Amino acid sequence: MLRGRVDSLDELVAVVARLRGEGGCPWDRAQTFETLRPYVLEEAYEVVEAIDRGDPDAVRRELGDALFQIVLLARIAADRRSFTIDDVARSAADKMIGRHPHVFDPSAERTEGAGGMAAWEGHKARERGEGTSALDGVPAALPSLLRAHRVSEKAASVGFDWPDTAGVRAKVSEELAELDTAIASGDPRSIGEELGDLLFALVNLGRHLPVAAEDALRMATAKFESRFRRMEAHIQAGGGSVAATGAEALDAAWGVSKEGG
Repeated sequence: MLRGRVDSLDELVAVVARLRGEGGCPWDRAQTFETLRPYVLEEAYEVVEAIDRGDPDAVRRELGDALFQIVLLARIAADRRSFTIDDVARSAADKMIGRHPHVFDPSAERTEGAGGMAAWEGHKARERGEGTSALDGVPAALPSLLRAHRVSEKAASVGFDWPDTAGVRAKVSEELAELDTAIASGDPRSIGEELGDLLFALVNLGRHLPVAAEDALRMATAKFESRFRRMEAHIQAGGGSVAATGAEALDAAWGVSKEGG
């Protein structure tokens, strides 16, 4: 009999099996890989949010929710006689051992920094097999800024990169000038293309600094949201609303909100 409190991976696996089994939960029994896709993404983002808050208890809870999704997906695969959670764990362990010979093989040469990254990508390329691209393995479903970072990072791992930060900073200026030209032309398609090129160049500038553009934008958005909410509260405390406030008064209220951080 299952205990009321899940306190081990084996017990979680048993809980999920019970949920998926005869007399289990109708919702869990009805799930497929496809229906769980949005939940997997949502739980991953909630883990990131908990990490950003610096809340260890929240990280623990959200990791548990993400782990449940993984175990449930593996159970669905087991029901189809495709693979099991043990196969998932074994595959991950084998992959990490293969990619870290300097840790698990005393005779292997130890590599650090850029050399270590190149060795890591080399192991991944061998796993993929011959005739594949250095850019393989970046999920299309990643957020755009993160995907741009990973794609350019993979290109850099095989030597396709700017030699220094100054080079990529010059590229940002070049792309901004091209965006200005596109804006002057009034061509929406050209504007969209040049804006995309500028964003891609900014992602690469962040990678060279090094700052992950996805993280930087998330923090900037959180800062804007915090300041906007303070401005909103300031205006509402005076009996007004943001929508009914003039531009000059909004600027003044925004200035007050920025003083709070």
